[in-house]
Amino acid sequence: MSRELGIGLIGTGFMGKAHAFAYRAALAAFPDIPAPRLEMIADVDEALAAKAAHQYGFAHSTGDWRKLVTDPRIDVVSITTPNTLHKEMTLAAIAAGKHVHCEKPLSPTLADSRLMVEAAEKAGVVTQVGFNYIKNPLLKLARDMVAAGELGEITGFRGIHAEDYMHDPESPYSWRIDPVGGPGVIADLGSHIIGMARFLLGPIAEVSADVRTVITSRPVSRGAKERKDVRVDDVARILVNFARGCGGTIEANWIATGRKMQLGFELTGEKGSLVFSQERLNELQFYKAGADSRTNGYVRIEAGPQHPPYGQFCVAGGHQLGFNDLKTIEMGEFLQAVATRKVAGPDFREAYEIQKVVEAAIASSKTRGWVQVG
Repeated sequence: MSRELGIGLIGTGFMGKAHAFAYRAALAAFPDIPAPRLEMIADVDEALAAKAAHQYGFAHSTGDWRKLVTDPRIDVVSITTPNTLHKEMTLAAIAAGKHVHCEKPLSPTLADSRLMVEAAEKAGVVTQVGFNYIKNPLLKLARDMVAAGELGEITGFRGIHAEDYMHDPESPYSWRIDPVGGPGVIADLGSHIIGMARFLLGPIAEVSADVRTVITSRPVSRGAKERKDVRVDDVARILVNFARGCGGTIEANWIATGRKMQLGFELTGEKGSLVFSQERLNELQFYKAGADSRTNGYVRIEAGPQHPPYGQFCVAGGHQLGFNDLKTIEMGEFLQAVATRKVAGPDFREAYEIQKVVEAAIASSKTRGWVQVG
């Protein structure tokens, strides 16, 4: 196993900062991984990159991401830029022989995502995509419970990812709602809950969706009178049928006033059910059917060292993990995979499968009927 891996980070915004935190913390939590060496950070100009290098602890900085992906000191490239830039940066990094972590969605179009998958698999590089919410130890427990049959035959799934960061109709037009960057909330938030559904229950076979734009125009800048039409979705509601035989619903919504992180699900089975919300990410609710009806109800499972890798962060139960801890778990698993050349899910292939569901839902909304995924 290599003792060190040189890290290159492209983008210094919200997700860039999360990646920097995670790389800095990964070795402390996972002492058997290669040591991440924070080699270089890139942003849109030299000044921003230099400021971020100082703040995040990177040895070098650049205003040209191309210098970063070709630098021989770098083994791993993290891409945290807007969606429209993912393909070019990823393909350049792969061509330079780098392992790549790319934030979701992989690219604006399914065709481009497929090119990225094929390039990575042909080159034999390790990839990962930023679906860090499923790195929660309690989500891994939930998947294990489903796989072990503790809930019996699964009968239904209700999933949602709702936030309100786009609910203000006067918030300005931005790259996030430019159709050049792909669809709207169904890709931005929907990909998380679709990925979570697949993580728990496996492939989604078919969908029937209602995907709609609610806020039809936005000002070109804060307070401007000039407005631009919005052509991406604000809300997506999807009926889904899983390949395993059960059905369910999935909602994505970025205008859900008052909601900051309603990412969660209710999963029902013949023997019991599980309920989870990212708003209380250290708790999993478990109902076991058949107990005394006078006292039976949901039991709160609280995250602790008995749920690996929680104990790598804290030896005491009830002290709780947070968003950046989940990102650290993600990066720890990614660096371990780079060292062992094993899949660090979700990889590019899994992100592509998630995007197939997104595209099928958009197609369904146009035809008003069921659409097969893939």
